[in-house]
Amino acid sequence: MKVKCPTCNIDVSWTSDQQFRPFCSDRCQKIDFGDWATESFKIAGETALDEFEFDDEDKFS
Repeated sequence: MKVKCPTCNIDVSWTSDQQFRPFCSDRCQKIDFGDWATESFKIAGETALDEFEFDDEDKFS
């Protein structure tokens, strides 16, 4: 079976030999991870926790 790399759209074989699947390479995998890490990609919906729910003092108690 072939799938398209989510980053560059190159055909990728879906086999156990392809260690970066569904990506074609380590580079494309890291580009995708970077987009999630910088919040370029987001999942729609409400946040799970309110960022102001906890005081800084509570973290160290």
